[in-house]
Amino acid sequence: MNLFAILSNIGLPDVLDVLFISIVSYQFYIWFWGTKAFKALIGIILLSGIFIVAKSWGLFLTTWVFQILWQVFVILLIILFQKEIRQMLERFNPLKNLGFKQGVTSDDWISVFAEWAFDAAQKKIGALIIFEKSDLTFDLVTKGISMECDPQPEILNSIFYKESPLHDGAILISRGKVLKVSCYLPLSAREDLPQELGTRHRAALGLTEQCDAWVMIISEERGEISFAGNQKIQKVKDQKELSTIIAEEILVQKEVDTNIKEKIKSWVTRRYKIKAAVFALVFVLWMALAGQQNFEKKIDLPLNFKNIPAQLMVSQPNDLKISITCRGLRKDVSLLNKNNILTSIDLFSARPGTSFYSINTGNLTLPNDRIHVVNISPTRIALTFETKPKVNETNNSSVEKEPI
Repeated sequence: MNLFAILSNIGLPDVLDVLFISIVSYQFYIWFWGTKAFKALIGIILLSGIFIVAKSWGLFLTTWVFQILWQVFVILLIILFQKEIRQMLERFNPLKNLGFKQGVTSDDWISVFAEWAFDAAQKKIGALIIFEKSDLTFDLVTKGISMECDPQPEILNSIFYKESPLHDGAILISRGKVLKVSCYLPLSAREDLPQELGTRHRAALGLTEQCDAWVMIISEERGEISFAGNQKIQKVKDQKELSTIIAEEILVQKEVDTNIKEKIKSWVTRRYKIKAAVFALVFVLWMALAGQQNFEKKIDLPLNFKNIPAQLMVSQPNDLKISITCRGLRKDVSLLNKNNILTSIDLFSARPGTSFYSINTGNLTLPNDRIHVVNISPTRIALTFETKPKVNETNNSSVEKEPI
């Protein structure tokens, strides 16, 4: 396969194809990173690579086994990771981008909440608090008791009091209201976390890996406050920083005042190494499969003549060209050019004057029979013939007669 020929025939649809799959693959990576489904996703990619190599090398048995087991394997993945798949599909909800925004909630409770949080940390009261954003978390937490109240210090103290039956687990705050208490969160499966991080921190990370919620952790052992969000943990120094995080990062969905050029630049430069790696993998996969794609190519060719009578010549047109459109596998069609396609019209029966000739596939010689001609333009041409002047007459007319 001539890779340079394939690269030279890349068009706008091919570029859009690679970019779209790259964006989708990058989103899959971000959503599944740190979850149990991420390892399964890596396994799918490796198996797909083995299948592609086996098919390209003509390994019949391996290809046949993969084709039989692939459907069963996909069904098993859907059953095993139905929660992750459902959460992923919910993120494609188009209503989120149509201007249906939640009403603005009051932030008067934030300063009081921050004061309670540091007071609880000083008293070594452990707590886990979920701040829901745009993604729903009801399907990601287990158990939980429904409750609707304001996050006031008295209520929070009664919930996280060690003798309280509600203190074990996390509480869910959405739009400034406590909606659930005593919730259990999925634990993170990441192996790169520091050993000093306990079960609360792993539970907080486990939830943020599957949605855009932020989780606040009050450490019972160290008396520290930290936040888990965007799949990382950051410590909070004082009440002011805690209030800022809740007000600006969690409750308020800011509309950044930037133009479209700056937004595109920001999206491209953020995590650019991961995006470049994903794009490279998708492009390599596209190159491996592009040769088997049905492809069309239009070529302009000069029209050649054969068997023209010796006494005739073509007076009009002087330089005749035709356009043909060929279809076939990209690995074959991409190699076509005007040097490996022959065109000819048999003029054995030509007579002086104007004659019409039809152009069809019989007038073309292609490199192989896997390529088909789907269009020829024009399909009929007019040629004007005239008799060639005799050489002797031409020479005599140019010589002056000498006097006797």
